[in-house]
Amino acid sequence: TEALDDAFSKVTRSESPSLVLNNRQFHRMFADGIDVEYRHDDGRIVGDKVWLIDFNEPERNDWLAVNQFTVIEEQRTRRPDIVVFVNGLPLAVIELKNPADENATIKGAFNQFETYKMDIPSLFQYNELLVVSDGTEARAGTLTSGWEWFLPWRTADGETLASTGLPELDVLIKGMFDKRRLLDIIRHFILFEDDGKNVSKKIAAYHQYHAVNTAVDATVKATSPVGDKRVGVVWHTQGAGKSLTMVF
Repeated sequence: TEALDDAFSKVTRSESPSLVLNNRQFHRMFADGIDVEYRHDDGRIVGDKVWLIDFNEPERNDWLAVNQFTVIEEQRTRRPDIVVFVNGLPLAVIELKNPADENATIKGAFNQFETYKMDIPSLFQYNELLVVSDGTEARAGTLTSGWEWFLPWRTADGETLASTGLPELDVLIKGMFDKRRLLDIIRHFILFEDDGKNVSKKIAAYHQYHAVNTAVDATVKATSPVGDKRVGVVWHTQGAGKSLTMVF
């Protein structure tokens, strides 16, 4: 009980006035588990980890998507369109614009997120993924992504690129929000870059995510006792993010 109380305190406590730094602290606990100590029955103090997520069995987690979730903070009321909770943690927020309204654009949805971050920052301390869409076009980014880094996810299965005739939102939902894949993306394909002045949160693009997982699988097979020791080559075009791919 004391270990669980300790973990709960660490998850809910804000260490910094900076939303991004608090978000980085939470991400580490989410991905790496929470270090705790407790007194064993024989009197010894033992160390252990508390995990917020069951990464091995995604279905054992509690999944909930809420439409028009109301957040009240500092007497301001805001209602993000869709909030995706896993084990009670608001990991993803989706902002939708009406495709029938010519003045409602996905850039407008992005601007709405900028307002939310100022008005209801407590929701975003635990955020890992932001999605904007008008029902057809769709882009995904992180808490610190500028508009130019909100990118489409162009494959539902990782094997083939989706037809340009398919709504981007359908492809993104199937490609990123498959339960096992979403947890994999959050745990292994998000990093924080600190240049000493600013901290930016970066998430893999679809080609980086699938290239890395394919390369790792190929490496495991090639270096096994029956492997041929030939891993293969990942081909990148200029500007495709080779450095980040290597970090992932």
